[in-house]
Amino acid sequence: MEIGVFTFGDVSPDAGGLNPLRRLPELVEEIALADEVGLDVFGIGEHHRPDFAASAPAVVLAAAAARTTRIRLTSAVTVLSADDPVRVFEQFATLDLISRGRAEIMAGRGVLVEPFRLFGYDLADYESLFAEKVELLMKLRDHERVTWAGLHRPPLHDEAILPRPAQKSLPIWVAVGGTPQSAVRAGSLGLPMTLSILGGALRSAAPLAQIHRQAASQAGHAPQPLALAQHGFVAPTSQRANDLYFPAEAEVLNRIGRERGLREMTRADFDGRAGLNGPLLIGSPAQVAEKILREHEIFGHQRLLIQLAIGSVPHHDVMRAIELLGGEVAPAVRAALASQPRNSTKLVSTFGGNPRASSAGR
Repeated sequence: MEIGVFTFGDVSPDAGGLNPLRRLPELVEEIALADEVGLDVFGIGEHHRPDFAASAPAVVLAAAAARTTRIRLTSAVTVLSADDPVRVFEQFATLDLISRGRAEIMAGRGVLVEPFRLFGYDLADYESLFAEKVELLMKLRDHERVTWAGLHRPPLHDEAILPRPAQKSLPIWVAVGGTPQSAVRAGSLGLPMTLSILGGALRSAAPLAQIHRQAASQAGHAPQPLALAQHGFVAPTSQRANDLYFPAEAEVLNRIGRERGLREMTRADFDGRAGLNGPLLIGSPAQVAEKILREHEIFGHQRLLIQLAIGSVPHHDVMRAIELLGGEVAPAVRAALASQPRNSTKLVSTFGGNPRASSAGR
C-alpha cells in the first residue's frame, strides 16, 4: 500500500495569525521531509479562500519537486469543474517534466462555491461541467493533437497539446465524496478513485468502493486502484495526538459548517470519529497502523492519504507526525500486508486503553 499526506495549506483567516508567506515555505519543507522518510505521495488541495494558501497546487508542487527525488506529487484536488482542462494538463505535464515523472492529477467537482464564482461558472451546470471536462482531460492526456467540441469551452481544432509529460500516461484520479454516481463515473471511465471519508462509520463508505470496481468491470476496464483520503494525526501518544488535533479540526470544520448551517462538532463527536470504527486516523504509531490495516480489510485499497496539517496544528508537530508516519507507521503496515494473507491480519488493539486481541477484518 502507498501511504502519503495531503493538505490545503491552512492559514489563519485572522490578522496576525499564520500567513501564506510563512506557511508555503513550511509546506515545501513538509513535502521534502515526507520524501526523506520514505512516504509515497504528497497531495495539495485547491481552495480559494482566506483560510487556505494553496490556490495553485501545481506551483507549490513544482517548488517541492526541486527538493525531492522519489515521492509522487499530486493535486488533492484540482477543482476541474471550474478550470480549463487544457491549462490543467499543461501545468501538470510541466510538473511531470520538472519532477522527472512523478506528477499526478486528482480531479474533483469541488465542494465549495468560491471557484465557480471566481472563474465565472454557473452552479446549475455543476454535473455537466465535471463530466465534460474530465473526458476532455483524458483526451488531452492520450493524444498530442486534439479536435474536440463541447458546451462549456471553445472547441479545439487539431490543436497540439504541449508539452508532453515525462510519463507515457499522466495519471488522472477522480476524487469522490459520498455520491454513488461519482463512483460509477470514475469506474466507467477506467480511472482510479480517491474516496474521501470524513464522517460516518467506516463500513458505510465501503459500498462506494464496490460500485467503482463493478462500474469499471462492466465498462470493460481492468481493475482500477482505490485510494482513501482521511483526516488524522500521529504523535508519540494517543493523548498527544488527540489534544493537538481536536482544537484545530473543530475550528476549521465548525467555521465552514457555520456557513452551511451545520451543527458544531463537539469533543464527544471528535472522540467518536477517532475510535476504531470512525473515519479519523489518529493516535500513536501503533494505533494508526492498526486502524490502517483494519481499513484495508474493509476496502482493499492501494493508497492512503492523511491530512495531518489542518488549521492551527503547529508546523513542528506536523513534521514530527510525518517522521512517525514514514518511520514507524508505514513500515509496520507494509510488513503486515506483506507477511500475512488478506483477511487474517492479527494485531493487538490499543484503542480504548485496554490492549485486546483483535482481527483487522472484524
